[in-house]
Formats: sequence, C-alpha cells, structure tokens
Amino acid sequence: MSTKLNVLSHPIVNARLSNLRQSGTTPKEFREGIHDISLILGIEASRNLEEESFSGQTPIGPFTGSKIKPQIGILPILRAGLGMTDALLSLFPDAPVYHLGIFREKQTLQPVEYYSKLPSVPPVELVYLLDPLIATGGTACAAMHMITDWGVPASRVKLLCVLGSEVGLQTVQKQFPDLEIWVAGVDPNLTPKGLISPGLGDTGDRLFNTIRD
Repeated sequence: MSTKLNVLSHPIVNARLSNLRQSGTTPKEFREGIHDISLILGIEASRNLEEESFSGQTPIGPFTGSKIKPQIGILPILRAGLGMTDALLSLFPDAPVYHLGIFREKQTLQPVEYYSKLPSVPPVELVYLLDPLIATGGTACAAMHMITDWGVPASRVKLLCVLGSEVGLQTVQKQFPDLEIWVAGVDPNLTPKGLISPGLGDTGDRLFNTIRD
C-alpha cells in the first residue's frame, strides 16, 4: 500500500460509516454522518501542516503561539462534495471555497466537466479536494487534472473521501502518485454500472433527499 494512501482506522469512523451504509438512514442522519467523518478526515489529514510562530499576550502574560503557515483552499466536487465542506470550514474558517462541477456520464462512466470556480492564478498553497465517493476514480482524476492545470502540483493536494473502491483508489494513485489520499473506508468491488459495492448508494441523492424510484 502506498504511503500516500491513508485509510482511517477508528471506532467512531467505523460506526458512522456503518450507519451511512444503512438504507434506512434518514437524509438528516446521512448529512450528519458525512459531516462527522469529514471532520475526522480533515483533522487526520492536517497532522503534518506547516506551522509558524507568533508572539501573543494572554490576560496574564506573553506567550509564543502558532498558526497554520500555508494558505489553504477547499475544493468540493459538486454536488456531493458540498456535504463535506462545512466540516472543513470549521477547521479552516478563512479558507476560500472553489467549486468544481464534474458528473459521470451514465453510459460511458466517463467524467464530464461542466463548472469551475477557479481564479486565473492560485492564491492558495495547499488544497483539500473533497469527494465523498471514489468509485472508478474518473471524477477524482478529472478534478486533479483541473487543479494541476491551474498551477497547484499534486504534492500540494490532499484528497479526502468517505469511501473508495480498491480499483478507483488504485486508478487515482497511478495517475497522481504524489497525491495524498485520506479515506474512511475501502470496499472491494464495483457493480457493472460503476457503483461501489456494498457502498453507500448515490451520496448526492442521499445528502439532498432527491432519491427517485
């Protein structure tokens, strides 16, 4: 296993992920579970962030504090990545949020880009890319191409996902070996329609209660 692939092993994460899998989980519970796992992913993925010191003053006396050094940007992939965004903003409240619109064409399973909210020059030094599911890996790879074309190298990106398939994660790693990936769980299989099995179902539909029969 690549040292760039980090699979969380934590009882709280396991319990939240198990609840997300249940077909009877309500949209409210699903959103809360995605938020909770995203928060833990964000904390774990931030362990090695560069810090810089500053001199401060408490009510009692002076102290030497620390703050995050790199300028951080948050990039959710629409629409399901929106479910992870608030958790990351709670960690980095001043971070800009740049939305990437990518959907997977149902017949070919190929990613289609339809929206990008990236300024012409990156004002950030480190990017958190948010995508709850890595199924075939096509959408994540398309987003990574957009980010690297923008001017941020893969080594300065952290991909956070709630659940990935083995083949999808391998695909992303093969195309972007310098990318740091943080995932809460890994499933072994994909269905012929490119869905993770057993998976979570359609994360966007479950987040926003738009499931159709």
